[in-house]
Amino acid sequence: MSSLAYNPRSDHPEQFDSRLAAMRLAGSAMIAFGVFLSGFVMSEPAPYELIMVGQVAVWFLLGLKISRTVASLLVLLMIFNLSGLTTMFAMKDMSGAPMYFAVSVFLALSSVFFAAIVEDDHRRLSLVFKAWVAAAIITALLGIAGYFNAFPGAHVFTRYDRAMGAFQDPNVFGPYLVAPLLYLLHRLLTGPLVRTPLLILGILVLAFGIFLSFSRAAWGLLVFGGAALVVIMLLKERTTAFRFKILAIAIGAALFLVLVLAVALQFPQVSDLFTNRARLVQEYDGARLGRFERHKIGFLMAMERPLGLGPMTFGKMFGEDEHNIWLKTLTTYGWLGAVTYQITIWSTLWFGFRYMLRERPWQPYLMIAWVMILGHAIIGNVIDTDHWRHFYLLLGIVWGCAALEHRYRRSQAMNRRPAPPRT
Repeated sequence: MSSLAYNPRSDHPEQFDSRLAAMRLAGSAMIAFGVFLSGFVMSEPAPYELIMVGQVAVWFLLGLKISRTVASLLVLLMIFNLSGLTTMFAMKDMSGAPMYFAVSVFLALSSVFFAAIVEDDHRRLSLVFKAWVAAAIITALLGIAGYFNAFPGAHVFTRYDRAMGAFQDPNVFGPYLVAPLLYLLHRLLTGPLVRTPLLILGILVLAFGIFLSFSRAAWGLLVFGGAALVVIMLLKERTTAFRFKILAIAIGAALFLVLVLAVALQFPQVSDLFTNRARLVQEYDGARLGRFERHKIGFLMAMERPLGLGPMTFGKMFGEDEHNIWLKTLTTYGWLGAVTYQITIWSTLWFGFRYMLRERPWQPYLMIAWVMILGHAIIGNVIDTDHWRHFYLLLGIVWGCAALEHRYRRSQAMNRRPAPPRT
């Protein structure tokens, strides 16, 4: 039966191959467009969700495969979300909960999708980061324009006198810009000098957008991410001359950013808000029933409720959300969800740590994504990253690169296997 099956390659192989190439090109373009839309989330559901839902369905219907490595990520994220769904049984008012978990499940599937398409073709990583840079620069410019009220109606790109670009919250806008900045920084450190002016200009726009978000988490993420990336690159490079080049350019870029910051602080509105936001502990952090005391109360409450409280319940009880991802997973996804989230994060960091110094075509992207995941785990102590779209993109990139490494090692092992003797 199979020998009689029609094979379109047999009649017109060139036409079939050209169609396949065109489909893959169109698919890659749609991936880039989806990533680009991640920089414009002013309402929910955003265009990003609408485009990505269709993409995920179409790609898997057309045969996108999931390897064992990516399947492990899928299992972890599904257990995490199924545990969250059980918290609805503990809720008296379930309004908003179904939509919350619908978004959670979508983000989980988007992470698995990005891991699968990265494993399918590592060259898509370059496309993903370039689309991310384009979106980040545009939304950063909108935030900067809004902060300085550059045109009528520009104030819609600010909140509480802080730049937020085409986002709903400055605390998401700022961290979103860090990974594209690290990508440009990596290209600046490793690329030809002829591209330096454009790369510096892009870095300045993103850095200024991060600064004007006045998000302490974003500031910390930028400092940590930039320093960590430079350290990893110094460990990776073997030649003294190249290490000196990286160190010299990194120090020069840091000094230049400090100079730009000093100029920006000459504006009174910038200086006043910076002085206020630069304090490590704000009044709403350390006050009675402030952020840190709510963390303590929340953890004690969660220890008594294995199913959790349910989404947004903590905020209704205390007037403020958890602002802590570890507490958030306990209250919203229950004990099982919190444990699964911990396993997901630590296994992601372990994979990245093991593989990021190996010479591979996807190494630069893995380094950046790993640094960002570690940075998000750190800032997660003071902020909630649960529904951050770019976080799930980074998660998918690390797992996709891990799947690539596992496939590479299997192919190397097969090549080293001796051929069977002829009979």
